[in-house]
Amino acid sequence: MPKGRKSLPPLDYLLAFQVTGKTGSFTLASKELNISESSISRKVKLLEQHYGVQLFKRGHRSITITSEGFELLSSVSEALDILKEASSSLVEKETSNSITLAATNSVASLWLMPRLNKFQAVNPDLNIAIVSSDDDEECMAASNDLVILRGNGDWSNFHSELLFGETIFPVCSPNFLASNPDVTSKKYIQNMDLIDVASSHFEWMNWTTWLKSQRMNSPQSVRQTIVNTYPLAIQAAVDGLGVALGWQHLVDRYLDTGTLLCPLGDNHVKTSDGYYLLVPKN
Repeated sequence: MPKGRKSLPPLDYLLAFQVTGKTGSFTLASKELNISESSISRKVKLLEQHYGVQLFKRGHRSITITSEGFELLSSVSEALDILKEASSSLVEKETSNSITLAATNSVASLWLMPRLNKFQAVNPDLNIAIVSSDDDEECMAASNDLVILRGNGDWSNFHSELLFGETIFPVCSPNFLASNPDVTSKKYIQNMDLIDVASSHFEWMNWTTWLKSQRMNSPQSVRQTIVNTYPLAIQAAVDGLGVALGWQHLVDRYLDTGTLLCPLGDNHVKTSDGYYLLVPKN
């Protein structure tokens, strides 16, 4: 075997030796490295055979490091520290190029995803993980670097910046409008086939609260389509199942392409809330 190779024992031998030398015990080393005591002892023995020197004097219930072992321990500890630091730097560098962004289902699907390709083109070295959930606690989990939520801008553990306000209006497909021309009249909108979202967020606007803000009665339609996420409601409107509530910024691309339209024109409700980008204070 070439001499250069002989001078380099397996790393796990060195690690077993270093931890044993630090703790002064095969038993404690096995606990720290989470491997058996016999495995620790065997690796140290193989290291001694590799160098041809005794590194520990073994007693009945104890071990004592030899002068050769002490000299090697100093060098091995320093080398392992350098390796740990290099490894940590590499992991930190990799982590710094990754970001996890959490958002509500509506924002993630309708606002964020259509912009993601352009963002990645400008930031090709940034890896992005998207968490989509209507559970605020899940969105604000410590594992997420950035969060987009609806609210008033006041989150105690986060810095917040307004992305866009909340303006809401009816939307439907051109085909639905053609089959239901009365949908353009405000007084008939409550009688149309309406699409609504069933959510645990009672503060989110639905057809009942939208109509109430217009001083109108609750929905009178015999047929309603109820879904559990907002993107499904918009898809239902695109498919001509009825009239949904459209949030400005979230449905803009559908309006721009003519896939959806506003049957009541500029008739809308504007709230005091909005969608905010949240950054943890810590």
